[in-house]
Amino acid sequence: MENQDLKIAQQAKMKDIGDIAKKLNLKEEHIERYGNYKAKIKLEAQDHIKDKNGKVILVTAITPTPAGEGKSTTTVGLGQAFSKIGKDAIVALREPSFGPVMGVKGGAAGGGHSQVVPMEDINLHFTGDIHAITTATNAISALIDNHMHQGNDLNIDPRRISWKRALDMNDRALRQVTVGLGGVGNSIPREDGFNITVASEIMAVLCLASDLQDLKTRIRRIVIANTYDRKPVTVGDLGAEGAITLILRDAIKPNLVQTLENTPALVHGGPFANIAHGCNSIIATNMARKLSEYVITEAGFGADLGAEKFFNIKSRQAGFDPSAVVIVATIRALKMHGGVKKDNLKEENVEALEAGVANLEKHIETLQAFNVPYVVAINHFVHDTDAEVKALSQWLEDNNHPYSVSKVWEKGGEGAVDLANQVLDQIENNTATFTRLYENEDSLEDKITKIATTVYGAKTVNFSKKAKNQLKKFKREGWDKLQVCMAKTQMSLSDDPKLYGRPRDFELTVRELNPSIGAGFIVALTGEMMTMPGLPKRPAAMDMDIDDKGNAKGLF
Repeated sequence: MENQDLKIAQQAKMKDIGDIAKKLNLKEEHIERYGNYKAKIKLEAQDHIKDKNGKVILVTAITPTPAGEGKSTTTVGLGQAFSKIGKDAIVALREPSFGPVMGVKGGAAGGGHSQVVPMEDINLHFTGDIHAITTATNAISALIDNHMHQGNDLNIDPRRISWKRALDMNDRALRQVTVGLGGVGNSIPREDGFNITVASEIMAVLCLASDLQDLKTRIRRIVIANTYDRKPVTVGDLGAEGAITLILRDAIKPNLVQTLENTPALVHGGPFANIAHGCNSIIATNMARKLSEYVITEAGFGADLGAEKFFNIKSRQAGFDPSAVVIVATIRALKMHGGVKKDNLKEENVEALEAGVANLEKHIETLQAFNVPYVVAINHFVHDTDAEVKALSQWLEDNNHPYSVSKVWEKGGEGAVDLANQVLDQIENNTATFTRLYENEDSLEDKITKIATTVYGAKTVNFSKKAKNQLKKFKREGWDKLQVCMAKTQMSLSDDPKLYGRPRDFELTVRELNPSIGAGFIVALTGEMMTMPGLPKRPAAMDMDIDDKGNAKGLF
């Protein structure tokens, strides 16, 4: 199936990116071409286009498993389906991180007949946005070390530098490093470390900024260290916000591409949802709202992570409410949540499926807590049996959950026409008022507790001694009114990745809090979450190659 994804993408009949721009009423002078099939949209284009105030449809999922859920594929297929039924629609996705592409996932541009293209470009270097974010992050590190080497006028304590370098690659050897070795001329020796670029605050800031000036303001606020007397030091104190914004002047512009069926797509920004906020950029989403009547976007991992952060962080900061949510579930994944091993998923097992449905049920309850209309998309796989599809469909009907069997991998937009109509029906008949889980005025402790108990299903929340001290400090600094970005395993509703299904009566432990003041949130770290992943025993990169004509192999 995976090799078919690449083959299908390579056989795509793409339109010139200028023609895609015309679909959106963008003129040639509004775009900056990167070849024939991808372009950046200039920010000033927003001043010349009619605001359609498009409705935002979020695609989320159940708790992910190694069996796969197909969230990106569903997002692309649903966008194509909207186009197929004559609706003015645009797809808005994140850019794939190079680390997971080389590591486990292999690619993140959808699959089958529901992909964004040019797939090879998108999964590799694309337009260089993530490279620019990496450079901006490391430029701050270089300026910090140089500042201390040149006399340290800001009184930075080298033991309390919180800013880390970045690399868009899974590399566990860089989690903790020592820099400045080799003598006086090589700066001050100190402990340091690397985050994967998509977990960096520069990535979060770029994705949450509303325009270039807001980006600069946010960068100025970023806390990079503390002084010897425990006072925060910012990028603004370093005097570097101008240079860092300059590095990002092209990266902030949304990227325009297309789906296999030539539906316009904006692919921009790529924060992880387990250690960052997991959504594409506000600039891209708001631009899409100006350009189309319906915006189909996604948020990373399950509804407990990406959707929660989309509701409480992204849409709040962006100034819109979502109109509907699609929650993707696969029978394969639900059977794993019901106790089936990955090697046995091809075997029919209705009993395990019915046990695993508890995970889907919890995610639906989360969406209901936000008063947002939803549709369950059963992402159909070839080995799903009629009995299994019937059992899941029956459960959904018995519990009054709107649903549709989606076949977007196999049939593209045609495979999601019913899903699109179901979503439209939910939007048109919705009378509920969207409600966020917490107010900015709530304490950090209350915000974290509301997320843990309402979204995860935790019984209580424990704060480590370090986290308690940080809560006090953050309140003194005036940071307690910021939003919360939970760093939690994506593999479970709890903070234990081994607990599949629907864990109950568990305690969630917050071990540390990190201020992301530029992004406008506080990161709460739970469990053993790491901001620099490692590669698996056999990385996806080992199966990749290139032929003598320059075509990719094994990239899917």
